[in-house]
Amino acid sequence: MPTEPSPASARRRALTETRDRILDVALDLLGREPDAGMGDIAVAAGVVRRTVYGHFPSRLDLIRTLTERAVAEMAAVLHQVSTPGNSADVTWAQFVEHIWPVTHRYRVLLALRRSEYGETIHALLGPVDDLLAELVGRGQDDEVFARHLPAGVLSQIAYGAVFSIANSDLPAGTPGARAATITSLLMLGVPETRAVALVSGEP
Repeated sequence: MPTEPSPASARRRALTETRDRILDVALDLLGREPDAGMGDIAVAAGVVRRTVYGHFPSRLDLIRTLTERAVAEMAAVLHQVSTPGNSADVTWAQFVEHIWPVTHRYRVLLALRRSEYGETIHALLGPVDDLLAELVGRGQDDEVFARHLPAGVLSQIAYGAVFSIANSDLPAGTPGARAATITSLLMLGVPETRAVALVSGEP
């Protein structure tokens, strides 16, 4: 016969659910209104301001937590698609395709990275930046990516384009992930015919 959860565990679960709801609502609201304040987030989440501040003492704490979630999801996807034997351009194309929902969900980070939170967001994104620079560096060594810029700079430019497309109001019917993948591959120096073939699943 199943046992009833203790009052303490039930309270912890309720706190966790409230915290997650605040984060989800904040991400959605900030995606539409990057300047939304903690009070706006509280109203959207259906809680009082004190509850929001109980979980996140400042707006910076909230932004930091959202960024940490984004980093964890992006790093997980990159590790998932990093199959031994795949060329760097194949891995990049698969990464952008799989990361698109995450990028679109966290597109607000592009705007916030240019704000007073930029330094914090930049530091938290460091592990993902390093992984992408390593991938681009491998592609440069294998001569599938351009070498006119250092790997770290080139990877940021290419991935920045993905975020920019995610943050754009694309025309109805435009395949966002496809456009983002092709654009970023072109910026990495991949020929257009090869970029189109990669997003079409051709080897």
